[in-house]
Amino acid sequence: MSNLYFTEEHNLFRESLRDFLKKEVVPHIEKWEKTGHIERFIWKKFGDMGYFGLATPEAYGGLDLDLFYTVIFLEEMQRINSGGFAAAMWAHAYLAMTHLNKEGNHAQKEKYLTPSALGDAIGCLCITEPFGGSDVAGMRTTAVKKGDTYVINGSKTFITNGVYSDYLVVAAKTNPEIGNKGISIFVMDRDTPGISATKLDKLGWRASDTGEIAFDNVVIPASNLMGEENQGFPYIMQHFSLERLIMAVNSHSRAEYALEYAKQYMSERTAFGRTIDKFQALRHTYADCVTQMEICKQFNYYVAKRLDLGDYVVKEATMSKLQSTKMADDVIYQCLQFLGGYGYMEEYPLARMARDSRLGPIGGGTSEILKEIIAKMVIDDKDYKPAT
Repeated sequence: MSNLYFTEEHNLFRESLRDFLKKEVVPHIEKWEKTGHIERFIWKKFGDMGYFGLATPEAYGGLDLDLFYTVIFLEEMQRINSGGFAAAMWAHAYLAMTHLNKEGNHAQKEKYLTPSALGDAIGCLCITEPFGGSDVAGMRTTAVKKGDTYVINGSKTFITNGVYSDYLVVAAKTNPEIGNKGISIFVMDRDTPGISATKLDKLGWRASDTGEIAFDNVVIPASNLMGEENQGFPYIMQHFSLERLIMAVNSHSRAEYALEYAKQYMSERTAFGRTIDKFQALRHTYADCVTQMEICKQFNYYVAKRLDLGDYVVKEATMSKLQSTKMADDVIYQCLQFLGGYGYMEEYPLARMARDSRLGPIGGGTSEILKEIIAKMVIDDKDYKPAT
C-alpha cells in the first residue's frame, strides 16, 4: 500500500470494508449474478455503514471524506468478482448522487440525496440514448416547459440501476435548436406516470439491472429542474473526470486481483514435474502483466490526488480510463490463459472477470471517443473548461 496516498485511517477503512464485503455481500453474489436483481437489504446495510456517503456532505447524511476513501471503496468492490454488483453500487453513489450533490438545490438534496446516502433510496443517471451512444450532444429526449411543469419524451439505454431504482437523474433537451447548449438535467420519481423500463440481457455485469427507459409524456414539476436550464452539458462534462477515473480504478484493481489469483494458481499447478510458475515463458508474461498493472495503478492514484485537490483533470482522467481498461482486458485475458482449461470454467473466477472486464473499453465513453478527446487536447490545443 502506497504511503504517498493512504494514511493509517485509510488502511483501517480498507480492512473493515473488506471484512464487511466478505461477510455481507459475497454469500449472495452467485444468487444476484443469476437473477440480475440485487436485493434491497444490502443497499440499506451499505447506507448504514456510511459507504454511500463517503463523498457526500455531512449535512445530507454523508461523511465528506477525501477521494482516497472512494478509491478504496472501488478497489475492494472489484475483489469480490462481480462487476455488476460493483457497478450498481458506484453508479448510485457516484453518478446519480454526484449530480444531486453538485446541481441539486437544498429541497432536492433533502428529498433525494439524504435517503440515497442512507441506503433508503436508489438512483440512476440517464444520459446515453439508443441512437446516440457516446454522443451526448446528439441526444433526442426533450423536456418542453408547460406552465409550471416540464413534459419529457424520449428514451435512454444502457442505464445501470435503470429498472429497480427509485428515482432517475435525466438529461433532456430543453432547447433542441442549439444542440449541446440546450441540455438540462432533471430528477424524477420512478413511479411518475409515463416512465417505463425494460431490462437488458448482457454478456457481463450480470448482477446489475441495466435498463432501456422510455419517457412517454412524463409530466414533472418545474421544480424538478436541477441547476440552471440549458446548463446540462457542462454539468455532465464536469463529472466525466470522476466517472472515467472510477472506471480506471476499477480496471487496475480488477487486474490486480486477477494477477493475485493467477499467481496462487500457478504456484500450485504442476506440469512436467514442477509448478508452472517455474516456466520462464509464463514467468516473463506474468512480469509484463504486473508491470502494466502497476503503471496504470500509480497513474490513477496521481490523477485521484489531483482531482481531490480540485484540479480540472479531464485530460488525465480520460487517459486513465483509456489505458487502464485496455490493460485490464489484456491482463485478465492472459490470466485466464495461465489457468488453461480451468480458466474457461464458470466455477473459476477468470471466466466472469473476462466477461465483466470487456465492458471497460465501452462503458462511460468508448475508447475510440476517448482517443479523439485526447487528440483534440494534445493536437488541436482544445481547452475544455469546467462548468461555472
